[in-house]
Amino acid sequence: MLEGILIGLATAVTPFNLMMVVAGCVIGTLIGMLPGLGPMSIIAIMIPVAIGIGDPTSALILLSGVYYGAIFGGSTSSILLNAPGVAGTVATAFDGYPLARKGQAGKALTIAAIASFAGGTIGAILLMIFAPALSTVALLFHSAEYFALMVVGLSAIAAFAGTGQVAKALMMTLLGLMLGSVGEGALSNTPRFTFGLMELQSGFSFITLAMAMFALPEALFLVMNPARAATGEGGKISKLRISGAEARSIAPVIGRQSIQGFFIGVLPGAGATIASFLGYAVERNIAKGAEQEEFGKGSIKGVAAPESANNAACTGSFVPLLTLGIPGSGTTAILLGALLALNVTPGPRLMVDEPGVFWAVIISMYLGNLVLLILNLPLIPYIAKILTIPRTFLIPFILFFTLMGSYLGQNNSTELLILVGFGVVATILRFADYPLAPLLIGFILGVMLENNFARAMQLYRGFDFILERPMTLALLVLAILLMVLPGLRNLRARKRAGGVADGD
Repeated sequence: MLEGILIGLATAVTPFNLMMVVAGCVIGTLIGMLPGLGPMSIIAIMIPVAIGIGDPTSALILLSGVYYGAIFGGSTSSILLNAPGVAGTVATAFDGYPLARKGQAGKALTIAAIASFAGGTIGAILLMIFAPALSTVALLFHSAEYFALMVVGLSAIAAFAGTGQVAKALMMTLLGLMLGSVGEGALSNTPRFTFGLMELQSGFSFITLAMAMFALPEALFLVMNPARAATGEGGKISKLRISGAEARSIAPVIGRQSIQGFFIGVLPGAGATIASFLGYAVERNIAKGAEQEEFGKGSIKGVAAPESANNAACTGSFVPLLTLGIPGSGTTAILLGALLALNVTPGPRLMVDEPGVFWAVIISMYLGNLVLLILNLPLIPYIAKILTIPRTFLIPFILFFTLMGSYLGQNNSTELLILVGFGVVATILRFADYPLAPLLIGFILGVMLENNFARAMQLYRGFDFILERPMTLALLVLAILLMVLPGLRNLRARKRAGGVADGD
């Protein structure tokens, strides 16, 4: 391994490859800031450029830089405009945008940059150490385990509900699961709930739904409530630095979620989006008292958790890609196509046959995260000034990128009608104080839940897979605990409050 690391280091630090790292990070960050485009679109566009480079190592370093650069940059529009740049940064908006509205946009962006850097760096170190062993673990996960993992994700829905809103959160989750069932089913290619519309045959687009739930209602709220456009302290951007106490507060969060996010990213099909949601849910569930109440209202831990998790998961997703040749997400599927086009065959032999490619990519990930931090931290005061744009310019700005992102995501004008329709419904739901995050989580996890459940039922001829697969049973028990423990904690808190009242 040491020999491989030295080969990778020598390859990654050549002037041309360092230039590829910087170019990938810059392109990825800029694309990540634009809602709707995301890393998948830009990597697909850049494959001819990568093939034109010729050297597979340099090409993969460039494409990898675009990938984690886009996830890094996606947090900017989530925090400043409540318009997630990529799916993996939706959870960042839950607390990042409230912080921005309190006049702490600079602090939120600083925390996001530091957490992203730490998550990517820890992920790169873990990838370096555990890649060969983790490829074996990834193979142990079959459809039954993925189904159970999705159930664990859904069991954490209560983490996205405010006080007394668990019932509303469950209703929104069910609505998300129903929306996820539109289109072709897992067991057959027969369209469902499409009302005869060809445009709905492939289901709803996640990007369109995310824009409709967050960005479009925000623009409508700005129209209806002009005071909402002003940031705290008269629009003055301040508080760019975090205090020592805040750093100590988020350090354990970043450590935990970087490790958890990496291992979620290792699982083929999980990815940065699920890692960020689970990271946020875990931190909210283990927070106590006032800290837990702060989630959703501008918690610094609520920004640090998803940002650490999604960047670590990006790095983790390279484990199945490089060591097994299995793409863990749509983006890594495009990267797999690029590798094959460059005559590099990923799999167990890659580390032996092409050590320069394997280790240079891993080393470049650490260098890329360093480049992203150096590029982004000095620019935070200028990026944060987006919030000082007058309302008359800010509203069209949000609407333009929302509509453009939705259209480019599917290249289909029907998406715009769906966006507006869902946007109006989301605005009404926000007025009725319904949490919108559970709807998105139900939509994302519902599709994967159904697909993996259907495959498991076919392979094991019924529900026998629950008992035949010990890991599946363990994950389902964990899901039950996640659902029961918050209720028990609330019951204990009520009893304690009742005892105090009786004592008074």
